[in-house]
Amino acid sequence: MNKSLLFIGFGAVHRHLARILLDKIDVLAARHGIRPRVVGVADSGGAIYQPEGLDLFALLAHKERGESVRAFPDGQSFPDALSLAQAANYDILLEASPVNLDDGEPAISCVRAALSRGRSVVLANKAPLALDFAGLHALARERGAGLAFSATVCGGLPVINVGQRDLVAAEIRRVEGIFNSTTNYILSRMAAGESYESALAEAQRRGVAETDPRLDVEGWDAANKLVIVVNAVMGASATLDDVAVQGIQEVGPAQMFEARKQGRVIKLVAQAECSGGEWRLSVAPRAVRRDSFLGGISEWQMGVVFYTDIYEEIYLKIDERGPLATSAAMLRDCVILNFQHNAEASSL
Repeated sequence: MNKSLLFIGFGAVHRHLARILLDKIDVLAARHGIRPRVVGVADSGGAIYQPEGLDLFALLAHKERGESVRAFPDGQSFPDALSLAQAANYDILLEASPVNLDDGEPAISCVRAALSRGRSVVLANKAPLALDFAGLHALARERGAGLAFSATVCGGLPVINVGQRDLVAAEIRRVEGIFNSTTNYILSRMAAGESYESALAEAQRRGVAETDPRLDVEGWDAANKLVIVVNAVMGASATLDDVAVQGIQEVGPAQMFEARKQGRVIKLVAQAECSGGEWRLSVAPRAVRRDSFLGGISEWQMGVVFYTDIYEEIYLKIDERGPLATSAAMLRDCVILNFQHNAEASSL
């Protein structure tokens, strides 16, 4: 089955995804029965649309020369991402443009446009869910569209998938994790004696840090992910306003030294805990035992712990040194949405 894809944003995540599609096209057909083709791509300079499928090899080379996709010679050009989302013919819109927590644009309008047309959406961008989780899900249900977002929390780590599908009948009493690899890398390198500035520069060079690094170091990226987990897995109704957020800007050598004396390391920990029927959400630096699960999550790694009644404690961890696994998670969501669509069609 052919599936036509629309890419909103053509930064590191979607360029890696384009390469995965080129490399894995036969595997996808043999294992999952789909042959996805990318019919449209938008970046900050405009958009291009080719209903027969874009030449990804040529488009990647075009982009690497510093050109906007709108200037790509094969296809119909559009002035912006929203115009493309509103007019093009596609099955799934994939959103990986830069995170904008002020108003969620252009991502949130593109997502709403796709869902309103009954098109499925796969998100790596956290802002639309952090700003309007309930509204987007309501629109998806109303229009019979799929909405998947496992890539928004810890990249390739299936946090959302495990929480939604595998903890059947569980009461989740607490969840805590290290959700941001940039701050974890910075804190790990600072513990080893490296400067904050040097560690941040390396995270940006690798394409792991957000476009605006303040989202990472001030704790907002981790807060976004915590809100998504609490809404998607615990069924609560939480927003960013419900999260007490503290970043790592004030963590210095003195705090690192004191933690080391106590056999501890400082980590930026996201936590949600239920007490009296109310969820308390926080993101803050915390000195944790070096020999604990969280203490053992180092450098580029991220991880999460689900504290449950019947499954006891579930530990998940990933070592993600770049955007590749996030790209793969978007592909995973496309395949899952295809399976769900087939299952629904066969039940009619």
